[in-house]
Amino acid sequence: MSDAPSQVPQHLSVRELLEDSALGLKVRLVAGGAGLDRKIHHVRIQKSGLALVGHLHGVVPTRIQILGGTELSYIEGLRPAEQSSAVAALLSMGLSCVLITRGAEPPPSLVAAAQRTDTPLLVCAERSSLAINRLHALLDERLAPRTRVHGVLVDVFEVGVLLLGKSGIGKSECALELVMRGHRLVADDAIECDYRPPGMVFGQPAALLRHHIEVRGLGILNIKDLFGVTAIRERKRLDLVVELEQGEREYDRLGLEEESRDVLGVAVRKVTLPVRPGRNMSSIIEIAARNELLRQAGHHPARDLVHKLERTLEVGGPASSNYDPGRHEPGRPPSSQFRAPVLNESSAPPPVNPRRG
Repeated sequence: MSDAPSQVPQHLSVRELLEDSALGLKVRLVAGGAGLDRKIHHVRIQKSGLALVGHLHGVVPTRIQILGGTELSYIEGLRPAEQSSAVAALLSMGLSCVLITRGAEPPPSLVAAAQRTDTPLLVCAERSSLAINRLHALLDERLAPRTRVHGVLVDVFEVGVLLLGKSGIGKSECALELVMRGHRLVADDAIECDYRPPGMVFGQPAALLRHHIEVRGLGILNIKDLFGVTAIRERKRLDLVVELEQGEREYDRLGLEEESRDVLGVAVRKVTLPVRPGRNMSSIIEIAARNELLRQAGHHPARDLVHKLERTLEVGGPASSNYDPGRHEPGRPPSSQFRAPVLNESSAPPPVNPRRG
């Protein structure tokens, strides 16, 4: 199976929105019931005030359109013919739905236009700000960009480590060894990934594979039954990608090369580890997770060492540790501006016994 991510398009029908128990709004359908299967594709709602005055540019039909108290008062202030013209122009665009807040009764012209165009017209009891916040929270969850990745996701020291590699290279065996060391399995084989702002990707197992792992020779194992509830985790953010591969190519010896893997538009840091006989991969993955924690805290050991070496070479080589910039005097050779080394227990010569001459 290929490990290339396959993105799954997301949408939500108006009917599914109304039936969703997580909506948290008191919503009722007023008109346009024939259009309940229209799709919502955008996670953000749209206020339609300008559209009522004829400025339809920028109206996205697959967004939820909200009419609050300000918009309704404008409609009610128009003459009947102007009301019909304003609402007809808006609802003729094939909108997913129109939501009226504060429990206000919609004008008859709006109800008639919604019924005529099969546009679901909804009324909720909550004010606009609360309705918008709850809709955004629900749509962020239901319409989040998603993809499926073939690999293994493990929580190692609270670092979400995604193990990738060709089939049979030992990803599941590494994950099993990490679980035996006290870490937690998130998902094996098929990882369902979804995007969360600002720039985070979370992974969780496919529903049928939850808590299970496949190990060649043993078959399917239930990690929760074998090791208990502390050995599994339902969901984890992707912090580090570890690519396992077999090969003899040159690998980064210093750790200065930065690699990343794009997952749903987010660049997740990636390291490539060669798999060889006798190499303890689970221990190396633990070290990679610890190193990632250091990097997240602002420490980069390889880069810090290189900077120290560069500074040493710039000021004069290995003896630069004895160099005192404050003692620089014009006309004196640089070699005379080094401090004498300070002797300590390890560098001072042993004392001379006067009796032995």
